[in-house]
Amino acid sequence: MKKVIILALALVAGASLYPAEAAKKKDKIQAATPVVVPVQLATSSDSVSYAAGMNATNGLLPYLIQQQGVDTAYIADFIRGFQEVAQAGADPKMKAYAAGLGIATQVRDRMLPDIVKEFTDSPDSIIANLFFRGFTDALQKDTTVFTQSVADAFFSKKQRADKAAKEEKLYGPNRDAGEAFLAENAKKEGVVTTRSGLQYKVLVKGEGEVPQKTDKVQVHYEGRLIDGTVFDASKKHGDKPLEFRADQVIAGWTEALTMMPVGSKWQLYIPYKLAYGNRNQGEIKPYSALIFDVELVGIANKK
Repeated sequence: MKKVIILALALVAGASLYPAEAAKKKDKIQAATPVVVPVQLATSSDSVSYAAGMNATNGLLPYLIQQQGVDTAYIADFIRGFQEVAQAGADPKMKAYAAGLGIATQVRDRMLPDIVKEFTDSPDSIIANLFFRGFTDALQKDTTVFTQSVADAFFSKKQRADKAAKEEKLYGPNRDAGEAFLAENAKKEGVVTTRSGLQYKVLVKGEGEVPQKTDKVQVHYEGRLIDGTVFDASKKHGDKPLEFRADQVIAGWTEALTMMPVGSKWQLYIPYKLAYGNRNQGEIKPYSALIFDVELVGIANKK
């Protein structure tokens, strides 16, 4: 009997709470729905103004969906925000609030992901809520933790240190492998090492003129990683040799081209410092030593 009474009380309590919850939900739905007032177009200017407003929305929905990530199920909320800002006119309080919404979206969706990515795989990581707190404290000139200048100096120092640590973690083995390859390669017969560290081997000795740095050269080539992966070749760009100025390529190429007589074919072994350094070039990872077979066909401006 006692259980029945408790159950009955629970049902009564539930019945009394349900209308209240339903009313809250209803209030939320009504609050999100903009009040629609019938349109009255009494003059030509009225009609032009109304049509101009409709015309201004061309392309807006795709933009909201694709660029702003707005779910069209909540378009009423977008309209409510639009109306609040549009009807506020020059109210400085609303102008500041609207600017805050816009900047927050940019910081959250663009700036923060870039910084998080930058520090990924480094000794430190970016914590979103502390990032936002630092952002707002700086705007309010709150120096409890850092002054602006100290924060800037600290962040720059950590940014450099973490970048170096990240590069060492991700690409240090690649650099070491390249240096080991070049050290062994230098011992091979026919391989010449220059003062800069460039290595080359003459495959075909040409008898023509040697280009100057500013000459436009004509070359056939194939580029490989030290594991033999071909990442580029002139034949990928057509049957004719490629033309470019001798000083508009990586440093290892410029040095070699300005030593090669026309008609020569050399194999180049280029350390990362004379190639792309710490830059990521797709298949060519940072700190990569490279191998090129280069045939100097001619000098375009000295036919």
